[in-house]
Amino acid sequence: MTAQVLGVDIGTTAIKAAVFDARSDQVCEHTVEYTLQTPRPGYVELEAQTYISTFRDAVAGVLQHPGVSLQGLAVLGLSTQGETMLCLDAEGKPLRPAIVWLDNRAVAESEEIEAHFGRQLIHRTTGQVAMDPIWPAAKILWLRRNEPEIFARTAKFVLLKDYIIEQLTGELVSEDSLLCSTILWNLNTREYWGEMLDYLGIDQQRLPRIAKQGELVGSIDQMAAARFGLPQGLPVSAGALDQACGALGMGNAVPGIFSESTGSALTTVTVVDELKLDEAGRVPCFASAIPGQYMLHTFSTGGMVMRWFRDEFCAIEREIEQLCGINAYYLIDEEVRQVPPGSDGLIVIPHLQGSGPPDLDTYARGVFFGLTLSHKKQHLSRGIMEGVSIVLRRMIESTLELGVEIKQIISLSGGSKSAAWCQIKSDTTQLPVHTLSGGGAAACRGAAIIAGVELGLWDSAAAISNHGVEFEHSYEPNADLAETYNRLYHRFNRLQESLDPLLRETHAEAEQALV
Repeated sequence: MTAQVLGVDIGTTAIKAAVFDARSDQVCEHTVEYTLQTPRPGYVELEAQTYISTFRDAVAGVLQHPGVSLQGLAVLGLSTQGETMLCLDAEGKPLRPAIVWLDNRAVAESEEIEAHFGRQLIHRTTGQVAMDPIWPAAKILWLRRNEPEIFARTAKFVLLKDYIIEQLTGELVSEDSLLCSTILWNLNTREYWGEMLDYLGIDQQRLPRIAKQGELVGSIDQMAAARFGLPQGLPVSAGALDQACGALGMGNAVPGIFSESTGSALTTVTVVDELKLDEAGRVPCFASAIPGQYMLHTFSTGGMVMRWFRDEFCAIEREIEQLCGINAYYLIDEEVRQVPPGSDGLIVIPHLQGSGPPDLDTYARGVFFGLTLSHKKQHLSRGIMEGVSIVLRRMIESTLELGVEIKQIISLSGGSKSAAWCQIKSDTTQLPVHTLSGGGAAACRGAAIIAGVELGLWDSAAAISNHGVEFEHSYEPNADLAETYNRLYHRFNRLQESLDPLLRETHAEAEQALV
């Protein structure tokens, strides 16, 4: 059997494993979901063991496929969510649950750091447009203030992928694309930002060593082989950020391609060949999955809203899924088609956990505005899809202002499986939307590609990424709906702006009540 590559994507609410052959074609994939813990408003956590057991189950699912051979596996590549942070003691054991990237408890600490360093310096140093409570720098300062014993006992502050790599190889290492949004790292020098570490009261000894994206950083050790069912000695790649891997996995490896991913998060990526900082301070710049390359990358929590809606309000659809095997999201799609564009005046702001760039706002919250007795559940479903699509339009317009040309959208992740949602995105942005055949495992494929290139299986990540990439479905914008969505877009923006003072006041009162 020819060489095969295993790619694993550790997402916000699920872990997906996929195996690819020597041509980078997918052999199989397997996904296992988990549920995040929300002990208090703004808090999002998960036990480290849940990540480990889910990783094991996802990998086991693909290794059982008849087309996969343990002896044929050549390398393991990893794709992971950013910002999710763990505190490890001197023996490498987690001291508390992981603080998930969605968590925004560190509002006060974020504001303090921004006031001290200033947005301009933060942007110039890290590529991020401003401080945000989700960034690990703010979380570390929060721990120092609110859990001083945990802070003092923490030997290593690590990101989720760093921890998974350590569990597989015994090596503790991070890499460029994942470090971009920690605010601990200098995008220009590829070194930790000393002034920030001093301010937080930590040093480099409490952080992982830095590798390049995709670098082979170790191999499956004996303990990991027994624990995960992987062959001992299998090389492990440092991988890259999930959005970087997802873009690469669907062929977005050169300038001129624009992709969006609606999974747990709503994100967009367009690749640039050199560091590009937005003077307006709206669009962040990250290292891409390929060393020496960069990507303009916007993101929001909006993509999580549909799963929340499914879990909390679609019991009937979930029951039908269990009894008949008809996917609950497919049923929601059919309900959405019953509602006219504009949702009969309903406006949904989908920021259940704050909003990201270009409208970065810690205090933003979800809003269903304009509800009447005539609205039904399917109006809420369509309103959510339209709200997230408007956020996507905001991301596109901010990227266009940087001189980047966008003629079409390539859609990835779970949201791309919804024909209704893809059409709404096309109508809202007035751009064609294309989905890819096999695009659901794009992040796994991107991780596999950079691992395979590092191992020598392929010469160029950009070249191999385009192999076999084909559009599965295309959605053209309905010009007759342009005015409908223009009105909704402007009303959405006015509503979002008008709510800001009230949301800040509400947050301040909630914080005061906790004192």
